[in-house]
Amino acid sequence: MTEINIATFAGGCFWCMVKPFDQWDGVHKVVSGYTGGEIENPSYEEVKNGESGHYEAVQISYDPNIIDYKQIVDLYWPQIDPTDPDGQFHDRGPQYRTAIFYHDMKQKSIAEASKNTLIESGKFQKPIVTEILPAQTFYPAEEYHQNFHQKNQAEYLEDRAKSGRDDFIKENWK
Repeated sequence: MTEINIATFAGGCFWCMVKPFDQWDGVHKVVSGYTGGEIENPSYEEVKNGESGHYEAVQISYDPNIIDYKQIVDLYWPQIDPTDPDGQFHDRGPQYRTAIFYHDMKQKSIAEASKNTLIESGKFQKPIVTEILPAQTFYPAEEYHQNFHQKNQAEYLEDRAKSGRDDFIKENWK
């Protein structure tokens, strides 16, 4: 029987956070959704308007015998600007902040060690503000948000290009 673990990350717009993970062996599914807020079953509009307290996030189901949590965390960092406390790229507001949500103490330890390695590397002049938080209830986003990069490729590519995400990644995560 295949073992399945869960990893949850906030990295700004969840549309841009699916493709970097779903292409790896051992990743079974990447779901766009909401976590960390105060209300149950928030809608996209409630999250987008900053009314719910949730982060836009992705939840990754993976087989740890094929890809381990450290590898997934190492894939996460180069998708974001870990120094921006107010959102990601052109998406502004608390719903677009970055965070690693750990599901157990082993994940917490791996995430903290990874963050410390990034801090110690001196790669960024500004402080690393990505939080490491306990996982909370994860609410899958509406169906039209799932696998957006596949369903709406032109809009996805246009949004990524104008957001500044790709330029930042190219410049800072060589």
